[in-house]
Amino acid sequence: MSKTLNYYNDNAERFVQETANVDISKNQKEFLKYIPDNGTVLDFGCGSGRDAKYFLEQGYHVEAVDGSETMCRLASLQTGIPVKCMRFEELDAVDIYDGIWACASILHLARNELITVLHKMCRALKKTGILYVSFKYGSFEGERKDRYFTDFTEESFAKVIAEVPGLTIEKQWITNDARPGRSEEKWLNLILKK
Repeated sequence: MSKTLNYYNDNAERFVQETANVDISKNQKEFLKYIPDNGTVLDFGCGSGRDAKYFLEQGYHVEAVDGSETMCRLASLQTGIPVKCMRFEELDAVDIYDGIWACASILHLARNELITVLHKMCRALKKTGILYVSFKYGSFEGERKDRYFTDFTEESFAKVIAEVPGLTIEKQWITNDARPGRSEEKWLNLILKK
């Protein structure tokens, strides 16, 4: 994981420029359908802070974390809130969040680490909490352009979630990458319910 964090520390400004204005409002709105008004949301691996900023603007209580110190500093400027520097496996909250938003973030975990972190995310949710997660669509696992990725299909993710008995798949859908010039890349999006 440290090579991936090094990538984000070294490329944070370019990454923010490439992602801060990408429109994924359909996914954001789908997630918020499940979150009560004024609910508490954790942006888990917030990157540029784009999504945390959107949720704040919609009136939600938002906490944001990222593993890259440089990214945290930039996301804090974008959102106007403190962004905590924290690795995914350090999540130890219990019964705190109405929703956890993990957009293109936990895809950097190896499959065995992912299961552990999904358990921690489940524990951090309130009784009827919701997770949004997204992964590149496919069967690849390993290093790609100096970062670690675990890709999923509907079938392969179903096997993973079966190992996290506290969560069920509420909804799943496939989207094209919203970044310019990347529309041929596909993403698996999931709403998971506690």
